[in-house]
Amino acid sequence: MGSTRRVLVVGYPAAELLDIACVTASMQMANYLRGRAIYGLRLASPGGAAIRTATGLVVNAELALERARGPLDTLIVCGGIGYVDAMRDERLVAHVRRLGREARRVASVCTGAGVLAAAGLLDGRRVATHWHHAAYLQTRFPQVRFDSDPIFIAEGDVCTSAGVTAALDLMLAFIEADEGPALARDVSRHLVTYLQRPGNQAQMSMFTAPPAIRHALVRDTVAYISSHLREDLAAATLARLAGVSERHLARLFRRQLGVTPGRFVRRARVEAAAHLLTGTDLTVAAIAGRCGFGTVEALRQAFVATYGVSPSHYRATQSTSGDRADATTPADRASS
Repeated sequence: MGSTRRVLVVGYPAAELLDIACVTASMQMANYLRGRAIYGLRLASPGGAAIRTATGLVVNAELALERARGPLDTLIVCGGIGYVDAMRDERLVAHVRRLGREARRVASVCTGAGVLAAAGLLDGRRVATHWHHAAYLQTRFPQVRFDSDPIFIAEGDVCTSAGVTAALDLMLAFIEADEGPALARDVSRHLVTYLQRPGNQAQMSMFTAPPAIRHALVRDTVAYISSHLREDLAAATLARLAGVSERHLARLFRRQLGVTPGRFVRRARVEAAAHLLTGTDLTVAAIAGRCGFGTVEALRQAFVATYGVSPSHYRATQSTSGDRADATTPADRASS
């Protein structure tokens, strides 16, 4: 019988309920499936006060943050719209700093990274946070490198995750590291969530959450790219189709989307490949052709650069053969 890992979850007024629940539900499910208390979870708040979460629901804390003592296995600070006030609360920050020094592992969910940064626990590190708040936090804490892309980042004993439900991915990674992949898989199945998304997977998809595009020319070019992925989408070709110079098109894309046309095309192709890897039984070679990659190796390099894993690893971890729909066509099967 192993010892129980002491885990302290820190909340505060207007913390996000899902940030708290994703952490506690994952670890308590691990306890249930293992049949013993692997994780000893406690929710702390300033003064031990009940937490009125950002949703309006009230959650009772079990412990006053001021009375919490180490050693701890894991300290996790939640995010939420109250994070700005929390990171300005000198007493709260001081206790997080103290407990962080008494914990084997320190983590944050979403904007909880702001509280860890205020405590000086993230200096010099690359950290994940919610994409919508990354720019503000970067301005507020220039000594920290906030990255709005990854779902989570684990650097030794400091781990940070993106917004809200990304906490599930971080907790599954913790469970796998602590107790092995079999338990992590069982927890994910019982929670009916992804088996485990790679930490480097992007938080947002340009297909599911595109930025608002006000300029008609950029909007039309993006629509063309999305529907012609296997064709020539070089910058010169796109500029010619749009009737403008390459320089002008690049300027418009940077202004509207924050990236060059070339980077947008690469990302669109990789994301399309990701959808096909998990949603069809197409071979990697067929997917590379459909998405405009000249070779399987070109697809692999682009995939690793974007998601941090190979296409085959992504397919193996994101879907099972029994769950994938057969969306192939006779032409695709012939090319396989």
